[in-house]
Amino acid sequence: MKKTVHVVVGVVINKDKQILIAKRPMNTHQGGLWEFPGGKVEAGEDVFDALKREFREEVAIEITMANPLMEINHDYGDKAVLLDIWLCNQFDGTAIGLEGQQIKWIELANIEQYAFPEANKAIILRLEETHAVRTSNL
Repeated sequence: MKKTVHVVVGVVINKDKQILIAKRPMNTHQGGLWEFPGGKVEAGEDVFDALKREFREEVAIEITMANPLMEINHDYGDKAVLLDIWLCNQFDGTAIGLEGQQIKWIELANIEQYAFPEANKAIILRLEETHAVRTSNL
């Protein structure tokens, strides 16, 4: 039985109602696809603390507030993940790809132009259904 990797994911929305996405490095699982930034939750680590740490390490922004959006269990065959997704609309700093990854701020209406891992499709659907981006309190 394969181990499930607990991953925290942030859907970060800026003041212009754009969503932050990052391109996965080619040498990683699902490399070359776009994703909502995040990373592994360490053993014993609080999920919100993991979210803040991952965003500091990956894209140089400090998440100041976030709310749970949804959880997704997905089995890719070679890897199983539990995605713990948070909606974040309060942060400090300017996003940059600290690990050399390409990042972009995009409109939700244009998200179909980007290829995402299979597990992320449910996140996109939820954002579209709930209009979370348009109605977030900024």
